Amino acid sequence: MAPAWEQLAGEYKDSATALVAEVDCTTEGKPLCDEHGVRGFPTLKHGDPAALEDYQGGRDYDSLANFAKDNLKPVCSPNNIDLCDDAKKAEIKALMDLPAEKLVEQISAEESKLEEAETHFKNEVQKLQDTYQKLMEDKEAKVAAVKAAGLSLMKSVQAAAKKLAGKDEL
Repeated sequence: MAPAWEQLAGEYKDSATALVAEVDCTTEGKPLCDEHGVRGFPTLKHGDPAALEDYQGGRDYDSLANFAKDNLKPVCSPNNIDLCDDAKKAEIKALMDLPAEKLVEQISAEESKLEEAETHFKNEVQKLQDTYQKLMEDKEAKVAAVKAAGLSLMKSVQAAAKKLAGKDEL
């Protein structure tokens, strides 16, 4: 992915509205990474710098370039209110009018929903993994039982019989 990312960064290096960059989360960039929830590497983020979102697309150059072309542009936000439709302007105004503690409370509630979704997903994936493991063990036991019952010997006898039958026909 590094060559594709470097090529894309080069193409956007002079952009006034988009930033394609990398941060070393193991050194001086660690506080920034912690602030934006970066847990694994590489992690790609996009969107409003105050509310970055995870990138879920392909890691090849074409996927990254297409995503950048379609998404790395100014978007409706409190800092770009002129890009918002009337409904989004009203939503932003309502949120900006909230007391700070109420906004923090609402953000926490929504983040909790995300954490719950992630926990549920991980739990369900573990159940699938456990089911897969049990199915593999059951299959391996059945295969071993069939082999122990003499399948290989039966096939060997069948092959020998066919070979003998072929000699008789000559």
